[in-house]
Amino acid sequence: MATPELISPRSPRVTAARRLAKRTFRSKERLFIAEGPQAVREAVAHRGPGTAAGTGEPTLVELFTTVEAAERYADIVAAARAAGARVHHASADVLADVSQTVTPQGLLGVCRFLDSPFAEVLAARPRLVAVLANVRDPGNAGTVLRCADAAGADAVVLTDASVDLYNPKAVRASVGSVFHLPVAVGVPVEQAVAGLREAGVRVLAADGAGERDLDAELDAGTMGTPTAWVFGNEAWGLPEETRALADAVVRVPIHGRAESLNLATAAAVCLYGSARAQRAAGGCRSVTSS
Repeated sequence: MATPELISPRSPRVTAARRLAKRTFRSKERLFIAEGPQAVREAVAHRGPGTAAGTGEPTLVELFTTVEAAERYADIVAAARAAGARVHHASADVLADVSQTVTPQGLLGVCRFLDSPFAEVLAARPRLVAVLANVRDPGNAGTVLRCADAAGADAVVLTDASVDLYNPKAVRASVGSVFHLPVAVGVPVEQAVAGLREAGVRVLAADGAGERDLDAELDAGTMGTPTAWVFGNEAWGLPEETRALADAVVRVPIHGRAESLNLATAAAVCLYGSARAQRAAGGCRSVTSS
C-alpha cells in the first residue's frame, strides 16, 4: 500500500485547496471543489469549450485521495491521471481538513470554473430552462440543478441575486449534474427573462399563489413550447416585480392538506411537466427519437 505524501494540513497544496471554501478565493483562482466519487468521476470526463467536441481544457486540475480511496476507485484515479490532473495521496486527516462534509469519501477534486456565458445559452436555442431568482440556499440550488438535469433541461440560469454556483454545498447537492448542462451565472433576472423571450422561450413564474394551475395548463396543451421556469426564494417566493416579468404565473396544485411544496419539489414537478408536454408535442427532445 502506498504512503500518503500529504500528511500536514499546513502543506501549501492543502492550504490552497482549503481556501477554496471561501467565495473570494474561488473567484480569484477560478477554481472550486468537487467532493466524492460521483462528482469527481464527472469532473474527470468534463472538458471546457474547444474547437471540437472533447478538445477543450480538462476541468479537473488536481485530485486529492486517501490511499484507501485510490484503491477503491482506481478507475477514477487512473482517468484523472490520464486527463492530466495532478494526483496527491493524502492522509485521512488532511482530506477531513479540506473537506466540507462530515464524512469525507476520500476523493476531492479541484476543478476549473465551467459556467457558460448567457449569450451562448440563448444561441443554443434552449427548449427547457430553469431560472433561479433569489435562491439563497446552496443545497436547494444544487438540487434544482440536479432536477433540471434529470428532466432533460437545456440550461440553468442563476441570477445575480442567487447563491454562488460553486458553493461546496451546491456542488455536492447537484451530485455531478453541475458538469452535465450549461449554467449561466450572475444574470440579472430582467436580462434573463428578456433574453429568453427574445429567443422564443415562454417564461413561466412558479408561484404557489399563481393565477394559473399547472394541471390546467397541461390539459390545455400550452406546455409543449420552449419554456423557462423562474423559481424564487425559499422563504418568500417571487416578488411582484419578478412575477410581472413572466408570461404567466403558474402554481403547482395542492390536492391534499399540505400547506405548500418546498422549492426543489416544486421545481421537479414543473420541469417534468414541461418535459413530458414537450415530448408529447412532436418529440422535440432528442431522447424520443427512434
